[in-house]
Amino acid sequence: MKDKGQSNRKAEGGSVGLDKSIDKLEIRRDSKEERRVAGMLKGQRVRGWTEKLLTRTMSGAIYVLAIIVCLFWGILPTAALMAAMGWLCCSEFFRICRMAGRMPNEFVGLTAAIAYPIIATLYGIDMLLAVTCVLVLLVAVWYVFNPRANIADVAVSVFGPVYSSMPLSCVAMIRSSDPGLNGALLTLCVIGALWAEDSFAYLIGSSLGRHKMAPRISPNKSWEGFFGGILGALLIWSVAALAGVAGLSWQLALVIALLEGFFAVVGDLFESRIKRGAGVKDSGNLLPGHGGLLDRADSMLFGGVVAYFVLLLGGLL
Repeated sequence: MKDKGQSNRKAEGGSVGLDKSIDKLEIRRDSKEERRVAGMLKGQRVRGWTEKLLTRTMSGAIYVLAIIVCLFWGILPTAALMAAMGWLCCSEFFRICRMAGRMPNEFVGLTAAIAYPIIATLYGIDMLLAVTCVLVLLVAVWYVFNPRANIADVAVSVFGPVYSSMPLSCVAMIRSSDPGLNGALLTLCVIGALWAEDSFAYLIGSSLGRHKMAPRISPNKSWEGFFGGILGALLIWSVAALAGVAGLSWQLALVIALLEGFFAVVGDLFESRIKRGAGVKDSGNLLPGHGGLLDRADSMLFGGVVAYFVLLLGGLL
């Protein structure tokens, strides 16, 4: 009987110890519940970061691959790609405008967005003025016969394609300057420098960034990232000069890297301010991990224009 009583006491003690362990586990779990709901646990953060990185990498790779394929495919595929990008960027711009209470004429604006790169490729830069004049005239007719439209709606209807598509015509014209390999490589340098700038700016800015560049517009941008991005652009154009792409000189490579790099950042901040004014985080969701196409191509809009004129004045186009 004594052995049996001791066994019962041991069993009861073990049961109490097990209950205490379970209670501790429940208390620990409850203490982490708020962090778990907020997704702040270490495992959740690591998993979320990994999924975001993979998604961003895959969508970015598809975007880059599509551009490279069209560049080396030829002049018309490049023009078609720029027209498609212009249409999508303009559509996202109009979406932001609608969220800000504007009512743009999307039919006329999106038609002009498609026309800009195609007309520039077929007929040259002079015909861009003709497209713009037709755009203004059609929007004016719409304004006259639509009593609901106001002058702000007219402004965004014209500005949308001029801002989001006409600059892409410059990229198309760089490609059409030479139907051969040199034209493809030169255009790839223009776009590749922008990609390198974005990558270097992100890597250096996220690791070394201390001094905010434009905290009210884009809080994550730093001067360290800015100069890191310029370094990335210089790297691409230095390789292009070393390889002798289209007869590019070292002096011209330096000028285009600095100017393209600077105005690419201006283009990024310009789009960020448009979104901030409308209370929008991303221009769209076409590219998972990046946002909309306008978010991805904003630096190309201004950087591509500057690159075109530098190359033109430098005698390479």
